[in-house]
Amino acid sequence: MLSVLPARHRRPALLLAALVLALLALAAFAFTSPSAQAAPPAHADAAKAVAAGDPPPDDFWGDTDSIPPANNVLTVKVLNKTNGKYPDDQVYWTFNDETHTIAEQSTVDMAANSAGRMTFHLGSPDSKLTDFIEFTVGDDVFNGNTTRVDGFGLKLAMRLHSHDGDDVQVGEDYSTFQQSREETFAQFKDEVPDEFDGLADADQNSILAPRSSPDFQDGGAHADYFASYAQSAGVDASTAEIMGCSGALSEEAGKCSAVNRHVAHLPESDWSDPSKYYQEGPANYYAKFWHDHGINNLAYGFPYDDFAGQSSFVSHNDPQWLAVAVGW
Repeated sequence: MLSVLPARHRRPALLLAALVLALLALAAFAFTSPSAQAAPPAHADAAKAVAAGDPPPDDFWGDTDSIPPANNVLTVKVLNKTNGKYPDDQVYWTFNDETHTIAEQSTVDMAANSAGRMTFHLGSPDSKLTDFIEFTVGDDVFNGNTTRVDGFGLKLAMRLHSHDGDDVQVGEDYSTFQQSREETFAQFKDEVPDEFDGLADADQNSILAPRSSPDFQDGGAHADYFASYAQSAGVDASTAEIMGCSGALSEEAGKCSAVNRHVAHLPESDWSDPSKYYQEGPANYYAKFWHDHGINNLAYGFPYDDFAGQSSFVSHNDPQWLAVAVGW
C-alpha cells in the first residue's frame, strides 16, 4: 500500500525532489559536456588580441575598400585613432607644404618623391603633440617607415597594401593604441632603468631618444653609460656616438647595433640573433621599449636599428594604398 503524505507535507517534499533531480541533471551535464568545462574565460580572446607585439585587427583600419584608387603611385589615408581624445577636425597632417585636417581631407594621392616626410599634429598645426613618418616613393614602389630614432611624439602605425595582395603593418602595436597617453608614459618609466626615466617629458609631450637627450651626451649625467662595456668589447666610442651611431661608428652598422643591443661582446655571428638582444645591461633600453611594444617587435629605435632586419621599414612594388593610424 502506498503511503500518502498529509497535504501540509506534500509540497515541501515535491520541491525537495525537484531540487535533487535538478542537481543530478546539472552534474550529468558537467560530466558529459567537455566543451562546457573547457570553455575559456570570456576575456581570453580580448586579452590575446591586445598582447604586446600584436598588430591591430582589420577593423582597426576601417573600410579599406573605400580608399580611392591613386592616379599617381599610391593613396595615403590618415586615420584618427586617438580613442575619442581629438575629433577629426583636430587631427592634422602636413605634406609638401600642404596642411589639412582629416575632416577636410583624409587622403593624399602620392606621386613619386625622394626623402619625403609626412608630419602629424593633434589639436593645432603647430601643436607640440607631433610626429612623422618618412619615405621614398618610386614610380612603382613604396619604401618607408615609422621612426623612434629622434623620439616619440604620437603613436603611429602604418599598413601598406599592394596590388599583388601583399599586406604588412609596422609601428606601435594594438595594445599601445588602446592605452591612454598617461598609461604609455607610465609604462615606459616602469620598464626602463632609472637612467632612461628622464627621457619622458614631464608634460607628456614627448619621449626623447637617448641620442636627442643632453643626459647621454658628453658632459651629461649619463655620458659614461656605455663606457666600460664598449671598452670591454673593443669598441672605441663614446656613449653619445653609440646612441647616435655617429663619429667612430658612423660607418659601422653591425658594431653600433651590437653595442646598443648588448651583444658586442659575443661572436659577430650572434649580432644578427634577436633572441640574444637586450638580455643584460648596459643597453639602449629606450629602443628595447619600442621593440617590445612594436608590431611584430619591430621598431626604429636608433639609427642602425635596421641591422638584422629589426626596424619598422617596409618596401614593396606596385603599392595600392598606405593607411596611417595616428594615436594619442
